[in-house]
Amino acid sequence: MIGAGTTAVVTGGSSGIGAATASVLARRGCDVLVTGRDPAALEAVARRTGARACAADLAGSGAAARVLASAGDVDLLVCNAGVGWAGRLEDMPETDAETLVRVNLLAQILLVRAVLPGMVERGRGHLVFVSSIAGSMSVAGEAVYSATKAGLDAFAASVRGEVAGRGVGVSVVVPGVVDTPFFARRGTPYTRRSPRPVPPERVAAALVAAVERNRAEVFVPRWLRLPARLRGVAPALTDALQRRFA
Repeated sequence: MIGAGTTAVVTGGSSGIGAATASVLARRGCDVLVTGRDPAALEAVARRTGARACAADLAGSGAAARVLASAGDVDLLVCNAGVGWAGRLEDMPETDAETLVRVNLLAQILLVRAVLPGMVERGRGHLVFVSSIAGSMSVAGEAVYSATKAGLDAFAASVRGEVAGRGVGVSVVVPGVVDTPFFARRGTPYTRRSPRPVPPERVAAALVAAVERNRAEVFVPRWLRLPARLRGVAPALTDALQRRFA
């Protein structure tokens, strides 16, 4: 699946997990198209990795179609684009809430809707969704962000059921805290001593392994699977633990 002849599109490719993933895929011989909102950063990633670049703000109307028009037939779609916002819900501007839903969820839905028919017709392809532990744990102070990531998880599971037996794989990568510009861009830096942020290259490696092994879900680091599963069976206990240790 990953190698020469594979066309891959990586959203949110100008830095962090997206840039690290583009680098891994390019080294494997894939034809990689990276997209993001920062043209200069995107071009730098393209020069460094040998990828192609397509600057686009996925919150804008028609952006998904423009990206895919530049890509051609897509074999691997990595839905990594995402924006964050931290604070109390009552303090969140309406425009920021709309942006999170558009970029983190709606844009990914539209991209998948556009590439899926071709994948099914060719009988091969893979969709990867970069989610967040916030989607599994529902983090206080990140209500809309958590909701978009939980929605992405549900969307991925539904699509997986629709394409079963049709040659298309679907993987969800669930990172915890990652050492990327994400926190600075949302306006609230990450200041906790634990857990320590993991490097984006570690997430990229797990992502590629998930595609190669056709794994439905991977957590980075792996121990995050435990609290995520605990929430499913004991939400009240999980909420209490989050209040105690968050």
